[in-house]
Amino acid sequence: MQTVVLVIHLMLVAALIGVVLLQRSEGGGLGIGGGGAGGFMSSRGTTNLLTRTTAILAAGFFATSLFLAWYAGYERQPASIINNSTAPLSGDKAPGNLLDSLKKPDAPATPAAPVAPAAPQAPQSR
Repeated sequence: MQTVVLVIHLMLVAALIGVVLLQRSEGGGLGIGGGGAGGFMSSRGTTNLLTRTTAILAAGFFATSLFLAWYAGYERQPASIINNSTAPLSGDKAPGNLLDSLKKPDAPATPAAPVAPAAPQAPQSR
């Protein structure tokens, strides 16, 4: 069902783009379009038809967008990122929560601190 609605949605998008591109420019923002007494888009009835078609296609696009957004989250269960029992852990430990998965596996409790020399020494090459 989601695939059918998605295909309809994409067809609406393509048709909406085509209808918007067919409409005559009224603002002349780029200095093109508009003028001319004759031509393909000169009658008032064609302009009204394109305006209505744009409105219908936009309503269909809006409806299919809402449906697809609703359907995407329809069967999704609420989840917690803190009590994630499916987090992959390295090693053979049982899965725990998020904080357990962030711990380094088998890390010593306190790292061994380097022993400070008793007296000043000259640097040694390694």
